[in-house]
Amino acid sequence: MDVDHYNVLGLPSGEEGANLTQKEITKAYREKARDLHPDKQKDDPNAHENFIKLKSSYEILVDEKARKLFDDLLRVKREQQCRFAQQDSKRRKMMSDLEDRERASFAPDPAMKAKEEEERIARKLKEEIARIRAMQANKGASMGMGSGQEKVGREGNSGVGGHVGVDKERVLKVSWEKIGEGYTAEKLRELFSRFGEVEDIVVNSSKKKGSALVVMATKHAVDSATGSVSGNLDNPLLVVPLKPSVAEFPAPKKEEQSDRLSNLVGAGYQAFEDAVLNKLTKAAEKQQK
Repeated sequence: MDVDHYNVLGLPSGEEGANLTQKEITKAYREKARDLHPDKQKDDPNAHENFIKLKSSYEILVDEKARKLFDDLLRVKREQQCRFAQQDSKRRKMMSDLEDRERASFAPDPAMKAKEEEERIARKLKEEIARIRAMQANKGASMGMGSGQEKVGREGNSGVGGHVGVDKERVLKVSWEKIGEGYTAEKLRELFSRFGEVEDIVVNSSKKKGSALVVMATKHAVDSATGSVSGNLDNPLLVVPLKPSVAEFPAPKKEEQSDRLSNLVGAGYQAFEDAVLNKLTKAAEKQQK
């Protein structure tokens, strides 16, 4: 069935066409017949054939039995088209699902991908934390060195580690491992203040070790603090003088005394020998007489 008789008369087809009344069909036929009548379409060689087709479609639609059969035929055709459309949709969905499965088979495991992403983010976070800590450590060290330079540079003419005006015998060199809490300038000042006045502290930290220069007010305080300050038990301090002081002892007199004694003994022995010789000489002279 290639001809839709409703469309030939210019009427809607399908369920809407099946609900049209016979009066509406007749009205549409008359309007169409006036337009397609061969007398008005003299220049169209197909005018007569088109008019016959219009009349034939009208006769089918005004016949109750023929129209019902035609409506049933249209309904079956629509259902068939609907089934085909559904099959096409299912077929397209099946093809799409198949393509998705193929892509998924070659795609990485979502769990593995999520784990790798988590590890990547954790690694980046660790690097950022290390960078921030290093930045803060460098900032603290530079601030400590800057304050030390400002304070130490007003003393005199001798230098300690590039600073001017500090007697090296009043400076302690302190070092510790970079484990646990560590030591700050305030903590070191608290520890060394027990042995005397602390004039300045310069802290210098590296990744593995921490160190500082502690400037005491007197040499006596340096001697007292050396070997006495241990710091925390889990991270002890190594405290040594930057320049060990040399004790001034009086020159030993033992050798001088020994020499003097030797001189005395030698002189006495010489006198004794002279006296013996003198006696022997006198004895020999008496025998000759």
